Order: sequence, then structure tokens, then C-alpha cells
Amino acid sequence: MPLAAQALPLADFVKPKIEYNELAPLLAVFGAACVGVLAEAFVPRYVRHLVQIAIALIGVVAAGAWTILLMNDKKELLAAQGAISVDGPALFTWITLLALTLVSILLFAERSVDGGLSAFAGQAAAVPGSEAEREGTALKVEHTEVFPLTLFAVGGMMLFASANDLLVLFVALEVFSLPLYLLCGLARRRRLISQEAAMKYFLLGAFASAFLLYGIALLYGYAGTMSLGGISDALATKTGGDAILLAGTGLIGVGLLFKVGAVPFHSWTPDVYQGAPTPVTGFMAACTKIAAFIGLMRVFYVALGGSRWDWAPMMWIVAILTMVVGSIVALTQTDVKRMLAYSSIAHAGFLLTAFVGLSQAGSGVTHGITSTQAVLFYLVCYGFPTIGAFALVTLVRDAGGEATHLSRWAGLGKKSPLLAGIFAFFLLGFAGIPLTAGFTGKWAVFTAAWTGGAWPLVVVAVLCSLVAAFFYVRVIVLMFFSDLPADAPDVALPGWQTTTAVALGLAATVVLGIVPGPVLDLAARAGEFIR
Repeated sequence: MPLAAQALPLADFVKPKIEYNELAPLLAVFGAACVGVLAEAFVPRYVRHLVQIAIALIGVVAAGAWTILLMNDKKELLAAQGAISVDGPALFTWITLLALTLVSILLFAERSVDGGLSAFAGQAAAVPGSEAEREGTALKVEHTEVFPLTLFAVGGMMLFASANDLLVLFVALEVFSLPLYLLCGLARRRRLISQEAAMKYFLLGAFASAFLLYGIALLYGYAGTMSLGGISDALATKTGGDAILLAGTGLIGVGLLFKVGAVPFHSWTPDVYQGAPTPVTGFMAACTKIAAFIGLMRVFYVALGGSRWDWAPMMWIVAILTMVVGSIVALTQTDVKRMLAYSSIAHAGFLLTAFVGLSQAGSGVTHGITSTQAVLFYLVCYGFPTIGAFALVTLVRDAGGEATHLSRWAGLGKKSPLLAGIFAFFLLGFAGIPLTAGFTGKWAVFTAAWTGGAWPLVVVAVLCSLVAAFFYVRVIVLMFFSDLPADAPDVALPGWQTTTAVALGLAATVVLGIVPGPVLDLAARAGEFIR
């Protein structure tokens, strides 16, 4: 009988179950992004900017409202056939990302600062300095694609932070990385340095993704599954294959630590932060770090927790290098955005102290602060002031655009005491001065690390905090105790969008420094990662 005529054996087919209610925030963000792409094709150009802003805001607000409902429901599960974790840390991360994205979208929409134009190039394909670029600027052509790109990026971040499967983790990484590569190259001013930043970010990001994918393949070869829980079970039962396990762990660590911006995988951070449009820099500095850290903790706590004695020494070294390099190299920076970039690297080191401490509710911590709670709280304390600080950077301008060289900020306190005072307050918060969010955030991560036995890291972190305080105070002294030069840059009058972003950052820095209890309790109720 011909093979085609043979009856195929009947097999039981199980329909996959998708928990649409629990995944609604993700669907809302990705749905709004797709609607934004359609709007680019069909909405007339003269109203496209307002339409894209409305679509983005509606999508983010709808996703945030649904996330709050899920948090109140307190239901934790593994959705989409176990590929996505909808647990306390994931929901807390979602609402934090959505809140910061809402603020970032306002900065993206700002047009008052640069003569009625946004911070983004009118035509990305136009050669910098060409006639086509000048015509686009004269006609006030804008890249409204930045809004759906931002939605795709934040949707990928949300998926990355909740991925319970290594393949989903890799897909989510690419979904949020590719839009960021594009956004980094769209600066209206200083086009060449912006395009250079985008190219560096793309090449190094692709290199890091290759490491991550190779590590995923090795872990699959070791455990025979992509599931984080399945890898954990394999660790508990298998006795051989340690070489493959260690190699896979190291390669995955490289890919994830690259996104965190940890040393020695940090080289992209200062160049990209400096070259990208400043609103995009603020968005990346806050949101990418949040998604990357929660993804890092989920992989190493859930899947690789059984081999912590193998990877913990490596993380100790990375944490120390990150704090030391971030704090010391920042001392030599002469550009505000590069200084904030190395500050971001130092903060990644502080976060790694809590991560390495491995203080978890199921490992003897009953009344103290767990590592997960501390990291979640610190990311909130860091995210809002960071976006607020970069929003202020957009306001100090000269004929060439933003004046980011530190020498141009001399005497700024005499020209604009309000802007300089708020920026100084943000810097004091980053330094960890008491009664600011930075102090309570550092207290949380240092406490978690100390509870977990990583007290040497806490000692190093405190010393690095003292070093970091020096370069923060140096900028404050420069602004308030230096003479105002004759060619001092102007301070642009912000629109309501930038004003709102700065006000929210300032409010978060004050409130979380004085009354941190509610957010700490919310982070505590998030609990630990489920498997």
C-alpha cells in the first residue's frame, strides 16, 4: 500500500490553554503598538503626532489599570503553557515599567524646548547635514514612529521580566532590544554621534545575544527542557554534565549582565547614553535596567538556584568590579550624560549586592528584607529620579542643542536656581543622602545583602558610595559656586510634558525618602518568583 494511502494513527491533541485575562496587560501594550503601526500608514501626517500620543497613552494606561486589578486579585500562575510567570514580582515590575513608560512618552512628545520640534530626527534616512534634512526640519517633519517603537520595547521588557522559558526570554530580549537600537539613532541634533551610538549598541547587543543564545542551547542540552522550573528539577536529579551546566550558566550570565550594564560588559553604556536622544536615554536608563535585573534574578533564582555555589563567586567579582569601575571612572567624566551613565553602572553594582546576597523568604529570612523585595524597591527609587534628571538635561541648551559638557553648567545656579536646585536634589538622591529615595533604596539592598551573608560586598558598596558622592557634589559645587560665563547656555522653558516628568521624579525622590513604607510593603507582598 502506498505510504500516502496508509491511515495515520490518531493521537490525542490537547488544545493549548492561554490565560487571556492574566496576559491582558501584555496584549494591551502589543495591541496598541500594532495600532500605532497602522496609524503610521493611514493617518494623515498633520494629525499623526497627536494620534500616536493618544494611542500610546491609552495602551499604557489600559495595561496599567489591568495590572492593578491582577495585583489586587493576588492570583499567581504560570500562563501560556507555563511559558510566562504571572506572579508578584512580574506584576510589580509591569506596573513600574508602565508608570515609567508613561512619563517617558510625555518626554518623547515634548515640542516646546527646541522651537516646536521634538528631540527626534524628521527623516532618519536623510544624510546628516544634507539638503533633505534641512528641508525636513523647515517643514517640521517628525518621526512619529517612535511611539509604537516605544510600545514594542516596553512590551518586550514586560515579557522579558516574566519569562519562565528560556526561548521566550530570548524572544523578549530581541523584541525590546531592536526598537531601542532604532530609537538611539534618531536624535535630531548631533546626528552622527547618535547614529554611532545606535551602531555600537546594535553590534554589541547582537554579540551579547549570541552569548545568551549559546548559553540557552547548552542549558537545554543539559536539562532537556527550556522551562526554568524544569532546569531546576534537572539540577536536583542529575549527577553528570557539570561542564555543560557551568558553560551554559556563564554564557547566559554574559548576555543578561550586558543588559544590566555590569562590568566588564558595560562598554556600550556611556557611548549609547551620550549619543541617544536624551528622552530615549532616560527611558533606557530606567526601564531597561528594571527588566534586565528581574530577568536576571528569575533565571538565576528559579532555574539555577540549585547551583548557586557555582555562579555566586563569579557574581561577587562582577558586583565588586561594577561598583568600583562605575564610581571611579565617573570621577573623570566631563559630560553630564556620560557621568550619569557611569552612575548607572555603579547603581547596577549596588543592585548586584542584594542579588548576590540571595536573601529569600524560603531560606531563613522571616522578618528582614528579602533580595527580591530590596531590588524591586531600589528600581522604583532609581527609575523616577533618573528620568527626571535626564528631562532636566534637555533644558540646558545652546546654539548646537543640548549643552551637556560640564563646563557649560558652571554657574547654572545663578542663571536658573530652580533647575539647578532640582538637579542637585536628584544628584543627592543618587548619592544616597538621607531623606531621599536613594538613601532608603541603598539601605534596602545593603540590608538584604548583609542578611544573606554578603557583608564584604556591603563594605565595598559603602566605600564606593562615598566615592560616588564626590562626583555628584562636584557638579553641585560647579553649578552654585562657579562664576557664570559670558557665553552661558540658555535654559529652555519646558512644556507641561517635561514639567510633569520632572515633578514626578522630584515627588518620588522626596516621598520614597521620607515615607518608603507603602512601596516597601507592596514589594514585600510581591513575594518570590514562582516556578
